[in-house]
Amino acid sequence: MSPNATQPIPGTITAEKLPELLAYDNSVKLAGVDVDGQLRGKLVSKKKFLSIAESGFGFCSVIFGWDMHDMTYVRELKISNKENGYRDIIAVPDLSSFRRIPWENNVPFFLVSFHDPDTQDPVSACPRGLLKTQLEKLKAHGYGAMAGAEYEFFQFRAPSSSSETPASTAMYLRENPPSTLPSLTEGMFGYSLTRPVHNQDYYYDIFNTCEAFKCNIEGWHTESGPGVFEAALEFGEAQQMADRASLFKYVVKSVATKYGITPCFMAKPKQGLPGNSGHMHISIVDKDGKNLLARESPDPNPRYPDIAGLSDLGRHFLAGILEGLPDVMPMVAPTINSYKRLVENFWAPVTVSWGLEHRAASIRLIAPPTSKPGATRFEVRVPGADANPYYVMAAVLALGWRGVERKLEISCPPLGKGEDVGGDTDMGIRLARNLREATDRFTRIGSIAREVFGDEFVEHYGGTREHEIKLWDEAVTDWEMKRYIETV
Repeated sequence: MSPNATQPIPGTITAEKLPELLAYDNSVKLAGVDVDGQLRGKLVSKKKFLSIAESGFGFCSVIFGWDMHDMTYVRELKISNKENGYRDIIAVPDLSSFRRIPWENNVPFFLVSFHDPDTQDPVSACPRGLLKTQLEKLKAHGYGAMAGAEYEFFQFRAPSSSSETPASTAMYLRENPPSTLPSLTEGMFGYSLTRPVHNQDYYYDIFNTCEAFKCNIEGWHTESGPGVFEAALEFGEAQQMADRASLFKYVVKSVATKYGITPCFMAKPKQGLPGNSGHMHISIVDKDGKNLLARESPDPNPRYPDIAGLSDLGRHFLAGILEGLPDVMPMVAPTINSYKRLVENFWAPVTVSWGLEHRAASIRLIAPPTSKPGATRFEVRVPGADANPYYVMAAVLALGWRGVERKLEISCPPLGKGEDVGGDTDMGIRLARNLREATDRFTRIGSIAREVFGDEFVEHYGGTREHEIKLWDEAVTDWEMKRYIETV
């Protein structure tokens, strides 16, 4: 590959520009996203890619018919099943998503979206398509959305018998319980300047590789917990932000492999410690980029002092999120483990709640006077690092826009700075305590999820969560063995 292959062609990438863009390449890597936020893809020849760059190509629908461990769902679902032969769906490359994979000799990379071969419509469960549909609702009114993402994640390193060969975490866990897997570093020290020095090459490799892969990190630091890092990704347009959030995990996992490190984005890896959050920041803008959540001048008589700097559109948007949040919980807390994080006293929200600069509420309002008007936004703090970023952003936008269209009013007062989430003064309803409760509400007839996303998506995604619940119901855990093996 020529060193010039790493130089981008300026301007919008079109099919006509592809031969020049890929002049020194012989292959292209393509990937789409499944319901669990996993990248599923393949390497194709340049000749193949150029022939399908506009029309798309057949991709086995089974990626929507099985779980994250390639086990087909216990209940047959509409998109992919035995009856339709796990038929192909159409994967269409998004040329604007072009980047090169720096740790794979700068091979070209494009994301794809999935379409129904009969209707050409986006597959209902396609994460990129679902988010695009919500953004098109805003676009029809001349609006857009900006977003940011923050991810916390634990990191582990299996003991190695050889300094030259990194140990395999999978091999270690075959012989040892997960609780014995050593953390990358020990102890609690958020925002430490010295902890990263212990793994300096790895720490800077992630930061620099993210920049090279166009999923730039804005802030990068240790978080409170053994071996925990946090990344704040660079703020940007919502669809591109979701792409970068998904690709960030891809970068971290790929870079970590070189160092024998296992990053862990599950919501609650360690009992008794805070979990891994995946907070999302959202704002609404007009075609000129003006922030529409900011009020032109402070409201002298707001219903609540917290919203003095929040526009009427912003108030309706917030009201929409608050009303609909309980109905979309599987989209923001998608796994059995997600609900281990959403418990009292661990810096995680457990109720429908909000407040100006309140870091324990479900929705933290960031607005004047604590921020400049142009930075006014909502930080949605319910999602963990395990959540699919496309589904999270689609849920927030769908609920918020429903609030705008219906001119909904904020349903509960803000939490005061000294008030605890879930305390006696918290007027918000309790969010689901487990995935079963969340899925039952998500799939019930008349749910807000059905209203904003349609029955087909809810039936499919709800079915995938029922699969997770069934597997959990049948699992025998270490806790059960330790507690009952000799006592009953």
